[in-house]
Amino acid sequence: MSKKQLLLKAAEAKVRTGGYNNFSFRELADEIGIKSSSVHYHFPTKADLGAELARQYTDNFLTNLGAPEALIAEGKKPIEVYLQQFQCALTEDKKMCLCGLLGAETDALPEKVKAQTQRFFEQNINWLTQAYQQVDGISEQAANGQAIATLSLLEGAMLVSKAMNDTTIFATASAGLLIKR
Repeated sequence: MSKKQLLLKAAEAKVRTGGYNNFSFRELADEIGIKSSSVHYHFPTKADLGAELARQYTDNFLTNLGAPEALIAEGKKPIEVYLQQFQCALTEDKKMCLCGLLGAETDALPEKVKAQTQRFFEQNINWLTQAYQQVDGISEQAANGQAIATLSLLEGAMLVSKAMNDTTIFATASAGLLIKR
């Protein structure tokens, strides 16, 4: 793994447990065993690192999902696969969604980070909209509304579960998403 990838991995762990302000370049440098100036070589500013982190997280999240039509062709249920991504983050990683945390901090984020965080939500709503159209055969407008509700429910359920230190809250809140799907 390159130094850049190690920096992104360390920053992701920090952000997913405490938000954007939960790390400094010095802490990241110490963690991976390089000089603080070397962090600036890869990311001139914290905003550059934060934006790249959110971009990479979004891309990885969507890549791990795959396309809704490909999932259906494999006999999988897209909404169930989507829900499992969130559940895995909460129960296995024991962390929040990176962009969910950044979204809660939007007012205090640099513009670059804000834009990449917004991209996560836009891309996820688009993915879910496609999934709902294909699975339920509903209009784009109805699917879009369902997509927004689903993403909001999962991000909120994750937050409440973490706050209450009880993952069954997430399971209870999200159970209705799988009815008829």
